[in-house]
Amino acid sequence: MYRFLLTPRWWGINLFVVLAIPFCVFMGTWQLGRFEDRVQSHEQAEKQPDPSTRAAKPLDELLPVDKVTSGRPAVATGTYADQFLVPGRELDDRQGFYVLNMLRTDSGKALPVVRGWLPGSASDAKVPAAPRGEVTVTGDLQASENARSKGVDVRGGLPGGQLGMISAATLVNLVPYDVYDAWVTLPKPEAGGTGGAMKPVPAAAPEGSGLDLKAFQNLGYTGEWFVFAGFVLFMWFRLVRREAEAARDVALGLVPDGAEAGAEESGAGAEESSGAAGPEGSETGADRLEAGAGGSEAGSDGVDVGPVGSEAPAGSQDAVGSQGSGVAEDVRAAEAGSGR
Repeated sequence: MYRFLLTPRWWGINLFVVLAIPFCVFMGTWQLGRFEDRVQSHEQAEKQPDPSTRAAKPLDELLPVDKVTSGRPAVATGTYADQFLVPGRELDDRQGFYVLNMLRTDSGKALPVVRGWLPGSASDAKVPAAPRGEVTVTGDLQASENARSKGVDVRGGLPGGQLGMISAATLVNLVPYDVYDAWVTLPKPEAGGTGGAMKPVPAAAPEGSGLDLKAFQNLGYTGEWFVFAGFVLFMWFRLVRREAEAARDVALGLVPDGAEAGAEESGAGAEESSGAAGPEGSETGADRLEAGAGGSEAGSDGVDVGPVGSEAPAGSQDAVGSQGSGVAEDVRAAEAGSGR
């Protein structure tokens, strides 16, 4: 009954099922692992101590920035150089901008330092001057921003001296020296400088460390992949069952093998025969109807000369009776003459 599973058509179906189910299970497991990683990163971020209580380390020891080193205090020494304003940044539910200065270190690279935040639109007139000479800064380490970072402006077309995204890839095109692939934000107003009017910018949590919408998307994708695997298996069993039932009906004679093809051929033959013999059959019937009519006329003629014993019309009987009487009289006259 299940020999149909060895046909070329079912070989293709079986191969698809064998490949599809493990693939769906693998993808579902991978999405579940992504969700668990985000949950674990979120728990680790909550267990980390406050940045102000952690010991600062030299910048080079914390690079490259990852989920572990992001937000940790980093120490760097150098002199401030170029200054940029980063508009469209929100702090305490107010719109404003960051004040960013490039700190050129002894290594020749420059570290972007966000000295603080000011409300309103970006304007050089409101920006306090950066400290002069060599300074040592201690700030919370942050990874370079990307297009998905909050507050980033990727539209371009900003005025000179303004920056839409804090990243080494953007800054390297604006300054004539190398830039660290990281930046720091000062947790306190600058000591001994003129930046007291600026508000410190708190460090942001590392990307992918919180239970955001992406984490729950991974969980939803996990369920979808497992549902796909179950659906493929269900459809395979359904097709097998339907094929097996059809084979059983043929074996029991409930549905003759090739009945549909035979019915189609007989139907086509009946149509051809009826179309070809139809007109001739009509003419034959007409001929038979005319023959029947001729027979009826012959029958009516036979009634007039019908055999003895057949009934004749009343007028015909009177005529025959009168002729008989005349004959009888002639016979009697003849007999009388001979007697004389």
